[in-house]
Amino acid sequence: MSVAKRPPLPVILLANDLLDGEVVFWTGKQWSPEPIEALIAHNETGASGLEAEAAKALAANRVVDAYLVDVSLDASGGAVPRHYREKIKTEGPSVRRDLGKQAGLFNIARNGN
Repeated sequence: MSVAKRPPLPVILLANDLLDGEVVFWTGKQWSPEPIEALIAHNETGASGLEAEAAKALAANRVVDAYLVDVSLDASGGAVPRHYREKIKTEGPSVRRDLGKQAGLFNIARNGN
């Protein structure tokens, strides 16, 4: 069995909640459906800590498909996934911007509220 290559830094930990399938992010204290709350690992020690947390959560049957996601940082220091698959997981459906996680932002922009 080969060891999976770790993505480039910085990274966040993404998974799916075992009970409802929702995409969740490790905050350093708990799993959250809000990507803005994701703990960002900027170094190898932090990335190893995220991997350890993933192993614990998987063993406790709290989440499934936990893995590190390489991110870039936006102007406010928030994590933005570099790959399309994770962008969709973070934002929601790409076909209907008025549905899914991004619906609130879409409706605010559309209605000017």
